[in-house]
Amino acid sequence: MSPNRPVRVAIVGAGPAGIYAADILSKTGLDVSIDLIERLPAPFGLVRYGVAPDHPRIKQIIVALHKVLERGDIRLLCNVDYGVDLKLDDLRAMYDAVIFATGAIRDAELAIPGIDLDGSYGAADFVSWYDGHPDVPRTWPLHAAEVAVLGAGNVALDVARMLAKHARDLLVTDVPANVHEILAASPVTDVHVFARRGPAQVKFSPLELRELGHVPDVDVIVYPDDFDFDEGSMAAIHSSNQTKQVVKTLTDWTLKEPDELTASRRIHLHFLQRPVEVLGADGKVVGLRTERTALTGDGTVVGTGETQDWPVQAVYRAVGYFGSPLVDLPFDELKGVIANREGRVVDVDGEAVPGVYTTGWIKRGPVGLIGHTKSDASETVRHLVEDAGDVTDPGSSFLSATEADPRAVLDFLAARGVEAIEWSGWELLDAYERSLGEVQGRERVKVVPREDMVAVALGRPAGGGGHDGTGH
Repeated sequence: MSPNRPVRVAIVGAGPAGIYAADILSKTGLDVSIDLIERLPAPFGLVRYGVAPDHPRIKQIIVALHKVLERGDIRLLCNVDYGVDLKLDDLRAMYDAVIFATGAIRDAELAIPGIDLDGSYGAADFVSWYDGHPDVPRTWPLHAAEVAVLGAGNVALDVARMLAKHARDLLVTDVPANVHEILAASPVTDVHVFARRGPAQVKFSPLELRELGHVPDVDVIVYPDDFDFDEGSMAAIHSSNQTKQVVKTLTDWTLKEPDELTASRRIHLHFLQRPVEVLGADGKVVGLRTERTALTGDGTVVGTGETQDWPVQAVYRAVGYFGSPLVDLPFDELKGVIANREGRVVDVDGEAVPGVYTTGWIKRGPVGLIGHTKSDASETVRHLVEDAGDVTDPGSSFLSATEADPRAVLDFLAARGVEAIEWSGWELLDAYERSLGEVQGRERVKVVPREDMVAVALGRPAGGGGHDGTGH
């Protein structure tokens, strides 16, 4: 072991959390060599595969992330699956420290009767489908005229908007052709969004909510009977400008006259309605039962016992994301996170696991906006730098990698037949997607099948998977 080399750090996950951690670590003054390891053939995580295609403003975050990676001081290794292509012991042999930033991509559970019926879906799966995620099916069963969306956050709004929006209005985006084709055939007329608390407690951002009111040929309907404000609600409105804007937008919509509602499709926002059962017949969704709730004074709610049945043929739960366990890492099943203390991974006894860290949603749960991810990464990186201490000291125990040569991981993966995609490969794929879009007057058209993504990134012709997810 020689102290005369950079600290080798692997960051697993090339979404915003991983890229921010890499960027912050690279600027700490620590002599460091960073590899960013990503399971998918393309970087950027949920910004590429979790943001609705009609939200290019949010996708501009990719521009900032792109600038970090194109500098060249952080090595990108895509198409490398932790737990399959390499495990923790492999990483610890080749790196002095590992930061896990794998995010949260599963749907949180909602334990109500009927939630497993045919026609009941998780929002995360739907988002992955319409964003052209390479690991999900190319088709989606859009057969319902009336749909329920359960949740009171921006993902619920995204799902409702994507279901109600006319497919033709998505043609200026990077929506894959197979997704457009299926959305265009959807018979949907009404999408009902249900929030169990009141208008002052929803987690919509003001801009997302206002955008909902500008979708062509889609009316947003809000019901005055669903409006109630307790002391906790008033305190939230007075203390938060965001809450005040959200409540104002919702209140304005309650004032719409019936003759103003002329669109062919409608999004209904219901408050103080708690889903209690998905109703079924012959194994399929035929309705949703909700219970009216009442505010208790502090912004929380209790059930009133008054129920209502809504005729819907599909239900989407958008009640949050949840992390997935990772091989060889302690996992908190209750919170859906890697067990950790301020980013230091801890074992079953609560002791820090040397050289293993975490950041982002897999560290703290799927809460907060992308800005929170930066401060989160700063905390984790600060601890890593503290633990590294004076690595020029020959007695330092931090330089633990036995195969610290940067070539070691490439040789290891090649020996296993893993085709790692570096930054230059992503640039090829990026240029190819942009060229597909240019033909149609769009910024890009996503390559959907994994095998085609890999082929293009490695300079081979795309195969028979079809570059747009249609298979032709």
